Amino acid sequence: MRILFTLLFYLFASIASAADDKPYLYILGVAQDAGYPQAGCYKPHCMLGWEYPNKRRGATSIALVDRGAGAKYLFEATPNFPAQLYALETEAPSSTYALKGIFLTHAHIGHYAGLMHLGREAMDASRVPVYAMPRMRKFLTDNGPWGQLVANHNIALQALAADGPVTLSSVTVTPFLVPHRDEYSETVGYHIKGPNKVALFIPDINKWTLWSHDIAEEIKAVDYALIDATFYDGNELPGRNMAEIPHPFVIESLKALEGLSAADRSKVMFIHFNHSNPLLDPKSPQTKAVLAAGYRIAVEGMKLGL
Repeated sequence: MRILFTLLFYLFASIASAADDKPYLYILGVAQDAGYPQAGCYKPHCMLGWEYPNKRRGATSIALVDRGAGAKYLFEATPNFPAQLYALETEAPSSTYALKGIFLTHAHIGHYAGLMHLGREAMDASRVPVYAMPRMRKFLTDNGPWGQLVANHNIALQALAADGPVTLSSVTVTPFLVPHRDEYSETVGYHIKGPNKVALFIPDINKWTLWSHDIAEEIKAVDYALIDATFYDGNELPGRNMAEIPHPFVIESLKALEGLSAADRSKVMFIHFNHSNPLLDPKSPQTKAVLAAGYRIAVEGMKLGL
């Protein structure tokens, strides 16, 4: 009997160990490029963030932790890079998990400006792989201060191509083009495919109707969908021309996805919230309505097994 229990113990220990080796995504930030609260915003919804540090949220960033390979990767290098790198260090210490790369989506400040911390004024890092599309690589190479990171070998630019998969041990990362305000670079989203599950990551996009793909069909094909929720509706920024920042409003996304099954709705995790977005408030009527409809709202510290 004791031998049987011993065999069962090692069997279950082996299963647990194998499960522990699976890669996962770890959410580091959920806000729009400027974070929450936003610089210069002293309205009541921002004052909560200034007065209560625990309510502050960093710009959108996720990490991939590949336990089996002892590696970790960042998606986006935000202005909150120091705090987010520390959060990742706490979750996946460098003594066990080497930082093997940073994947960028595009050249808007909330998505690449954190690269500055890899330079000689800060970390003086050595050849951190930075995965970027052609225009993004040219932008980083040809413009200061980013070109200095390249020249000093603080970063090592890695070529991405639309729909071209990049294999990272047990995970495959595939960028795809999405329409956006591409002043300095193209914009991509990512498919992140692990041994068991696939995640869709689209932090920035113009209206869904301007994309050549059907977002509802894309969601059906994956297990997680982290999608742009910059604004809840068009009433958040009085005096601003919302046509200049044409993200899909959450209410538009809800309409586009209303035909999804309950199971597919549960895959959707709204992310990339402007400081004005009521989904940042877990007690808001808008938050309650989104959750009641079967969708999810991304929060920092969330883990998604791949």
